[in-house]
Amino acid sequence: MPPPPAARAKVLEAFATLLVTQGERATTLDAVAAEAGVSKGGLLYHFGSKVALAEGLMEHLRDLTAADVDAMRTAPAGPVDYFIRTSADSDSDFELVYVAVSRLAQGSYPQARAALDDAHDAWAGAVLEVVGDPVLTRAIMLIGDGLYAQASEHFASGASPANAATPQGGSIDDLLALIDQMIALRAQRA
Repeated sequence: MPPPPAARAKVLEAFATLLVTQGERATTLDAVAAEAGVSKGGLLYHFGSKVALAEGLMEHLRDLTAADVDAMRTAPAGPVDYFIRTSADSDSDFELVYVAVSRLAQGSYPQARAALDDAHDAWAGAVLEVVGDPVLTRAIMLIGDGLYAQASEHFASGASPANAATPQGGSIDDLLALIDQMIALRAQRA
C-alpha cells in the first residue's frame, strides 16, 4: 500500500526545516525521516537519496515561484504592489523553502543557485511586463530585496514581522507611492 500523498510534502518540509535551523550537515536521511515523522523507507520511497531530496526541494521552489508569479500577474493592485508587499513577509511556507534552497546553494549543491536565480528572474520579468523599463525594474527589485532582508532580520530575532513598516518608519504605501512617481517620471522621459 503506497504512503499517503502528504508524506512527500512532509518530507520536503522536514528537509527544509532542518536545512534552515541546523544546516546542511544535519540533514541526514535519518534526521529528515525523524523530523517528518515517517520511516526511512517512507522517505526513500519518495526520494532515493539526499541528492534526490535536494532536487525535489529545488523543484518545489520552482513550483512555488510559478504560483507566486501567477498571483503577481493577477493581483488586483498589480505585480509591483504585490511584489513589494510580499517582500516584507518573511513568515511563510514559501520563505522556508527559499531560505532552505539558499542554504543548499551555500553548501554542496551549486545547482541550487540556478533555482534561486530562476525565481528572481521570474519576479523581475513580471515587474518588467508592467513597468517596461529595465532600470526601474532593477530598482523595484532592490527595494523588494531590502524589505525582504529587513523582514528576515525581524523574523530571525523573534520580533513581530514588520510588514507595514520600512526601515525608516515609513509605510509600504509610501514606498509604493514613490515607485509610482518613479514610473511616471521615467515614462515622461521615454
